Amino acid sequence: MTASAAIASFVIASAVPLVGLAALLVGLAAGVGLVLGLERRRRAQALARRDPVRRIALPFTGEGLSEPALLAALRIAHAEGATLMPVYLALVPMRLSIAVPLPREATVGMGLLEAVEQRAMRAHVPVDSRIERGRTVRHALRELMAHERFERMVVAAGAEDRGAGFSPEDVAWLIKRAPGELIALRPAQPSSS
Repeated sequence: MTASAAIASFVIASAVPLVGLAALLVGLAAGVGLVLGLERRRRAQALARRDPVRRIALPFTGEGLSEPALLAALRIAHAEGATLMPVYLALVPMRLSIAVPLPREATVGMGLLEAVEQRAMRAHVPVDSRIERGRTVRHALRELMAHERFERMVVAAGAEDRGAGFSPEDVAWLIKRAPGELIALRPAQPSSS
């Protein structure tokens, strides 16, 4: 046997185990990928809803918006691929016609809605903003529920002033009447230590 034939025989004999090892590694990687894919699909199905959430309402009043409620609504909308629908509830005094222009309310509402839209844009969440009029908070919420479709509502609850959330009575009213799911976030309680 010549030297070149011996080298060729050695290379071929050495390559057979390497080809087998490469095939084993490729098969192992494919198996791991399949198992991980099936596990991911199983988890997604476990969390999947029969009726997907398409729109999440976030009503608010006053000159402020609850940061925890906004963050919760953004997280939920992002996780579920839903559109966030922030709704400024413009309260019209009884002495005025319900259709009267309210320049101060419009300025405040548009500023807050713009801030929500910018936060949502950074979070990659689509937004569909609204302003709803009403004589009281409940009247404006009733109008919102009559005019708009949504599967979930996130509200700030239990705050002393209207700007940071709805009163406990308004939240109780919503629990009885709101369509779909309702998530009420109350302010954190001060620690007693």
